Amino acid sequence: MPEENTLLERDGVRLTVDDAVATVTLCHPAKRNAQTPALWRALTEAGRLVPGQVRVVVLRGEGASFSAGLDRQAFTPEGFDGEPSFLDLARGSDAELDAAISQYQEAFTWWRRTDLITVAAVQGHAIGAGFQLALACDLRICADDAQFAMRETSLGLVPDLTGTKPLVALVGYGRALEICATGRYVHAPEAERIGLANLVVPAADLDAAVADLAAALLAPPRDAVNETKALLRSAVTTPEAAQYAAERAAQGRRLRDLAGVGE
Repeated sequence: MPEENTLLERDGVRLTVDDAVATVTLCHPAKRNAQTPALWRALTEAGRLVPGQVRVVVLRGEGASFSAGLDRQAFTPEGFDGEPSFLDLARGSDAELDAAISQYQEAFTWWRRTDLITVAAVQGHAIGAGFQLALACDLRICADDAQFAMRETSLGLVPDLTGTKPLVALVGYGRALEICATGRYVHAPEAERIGLANLVVPAADLDAAVADLAAALLAPPRDAVNETKALLRSAVTTPEAAQYAAERAAQGRRLRDLAGVGE
């Protein structure tokens, strides 16, 4: 059996790799894995460190909750040690504020790379930034105690960590608006019913369910899975004719590969 290697462990993030499966763990359970700019930088670094042989990345949170969202200390005048507070950022120029948020978003975008399939294993609370981090992944396996909520509007804010597009794609505009505008909790059974969760299992079975899914994702040839992910990601916004052409081109590459014919 390959030995699990730890490639990163800092600022509440741990990256381990076991052959073709990497696991990114939010590891600050005492604060319910609340998120900070330092944690976001560590998540971005984890994405850069994932080795090329990895095909599946599992995202999980230690303790009772996946992630309770943004650490509210960000809104205090003092902020975090060595970091500008969000109040300080608000006093900066438009360009500075845009650059800061863009950097934060990098922690949420790499999960959509077409060379990886990413799976969020969600238990307990996935609130705000935690909800958006789960939405950043391709698939979500949830414990039966999982609770999602987009609480940004209650703070006078909007979801800005790349979660709006996948949420609308999964549940539709009307339901996404209702979830975000009210800030209500979406519990596991509803999450499965409306398409937020691919599967809901008893909390004690979450690890086994994620392991089973990872094994199933590793079974087909990697290039076929990657090409399929790329096609599905483009399907929503690509005009029909262009999508059909993309399918033909992808299948041509697959057939040539299977036949051992170089391009």
